[in-house]
Amino acid sequence: MEKLFAVCALGFEPFTRQELHQLGLVGAASADLPPEKAASSSKDEDAGGIEFSGELEAIYRANLHLRTASRVLVRFGEFHAAAFSELRRKSNTLPWENYLSPGQPVAIRVTCRKSRLYHSAAVAREVAAAIGDRLGTKPELLPFREELETQLIIVRLVDDECSISIDSSGALLHRRGYRLATAKAPLRETLAAAMLLASGWDARSPLLDPFCGSGTIPIEAALMAHRVPPGAVRHFAFMDWPSFDLSLWESLLVESQQHLRTDLPKIQASDRDAGAIQMAQANAERAGVAEYIEFTCRAVSAIEPQGTGWVVTNPPYGLRVSSTHDLRNLYAQFGKVLRLKCPGWQVAILCSELPLLHTTGLSLDTSLSWVNGGVQVRLGRGVVSREQAA
Repeated sequence: MEKLFAVCALGFEPFTRQELHQLGLVGAASADLPPEKAASSSKDEDAGGIEFSGELEAIYRANLHLRTASRVLVRFGEFHAAAFSELRRKSNTLPWENYLSPGQPVAIRVTCRKSRLYHSAAVAREVAAAIGDRLGTKPELLPFREELETQLIIVRLVDDECSISIDSSGALLHRRGYRLATAKAPLRETLAAAMLLASGWDARSPLLDPFCGSGTIPIEAALMAHRVPPGAVRHFAFMDWPSFDLSLWESLLVESQQHLRTDLPKIQASDRDAGAIQMAQANAERAGVAEYIEFTCRAVSAIEPQGTGWVVTNPPYGLRVSSTHDLRNLYAQFGKVLRLKCPGWQVAILCSELPLLHTTGLSLDTSLSWVNGGVQVRLGRGVVSREQAA
């Protein structure tokens, strides 16, 4: 049984735990809380991720299905190390042969805090030497770059306690493989998935995104409703491990196909930028969900919602698109349109500036805070009151 860690953005922990619970990889804990309470319970979670345990199947399953995580790490070495000789001696007892081939290039990312071994480059060299001791050939040390998909090893030294983890994911998990075209302010797939989970969308009711950009939110919604695993068509680092079990991986893919849904809810996506709509449609085609999304080029005032459902959207905000353009009129108009056309709908709006959210005139819970592209953002969540409708 391996110690595993699903890395996620700060604030995503309750939703990553919820996903792991649904996969049967962690206990219930806060996973069965409603989103508004789960989000406030993140102090009970591990900052920046969720610990769980399992064998190869758990590693494969987590990478295949997690929508809000960034990586899945295997924590396979924990020991005291106050000298380089001790670090090398204890590191070379680890089962590197399960994860690396002799001479395989690696990237070693090191952090040191309050430890006698404080030189990160020297720590990386000693760990590489230990790998060479174990496998017979010292690996080439490469700088880590996502596009190269070099096998990543993470070493942490805190108070002379060393932990060594190996990344099972490779490219970050938000890289689903479908988004080749992006608008000028793209939203990460993991953030879009977290927005959908935090909104409480049931994946059965209608969903509307009137500022869809390159389509990340509606595409993630369609994948979620269709129950398509986000990692079904991409490469993972574990596929290059000597211990990779192809038959096990293929069995998980077959299993996922047996749970696909075809009775998808109405998903509407619009944007006033015709170029963005073209990008969104192309991305949806690559994701295999274009038939489940209704894309239209229109202003927010022209939306045509159907039934009662959820509005989940990422409108422009000043720091993200333009530092000079005043967006207060847009947000005021957006709030007015929602009160007129979407009474009783649930709403989740991502924005960096509270005054803009207040300008909508909607009663929103803005307690949930994340980071998008280096900018602190809040997710305003609420219900469009029927009494406010014109």
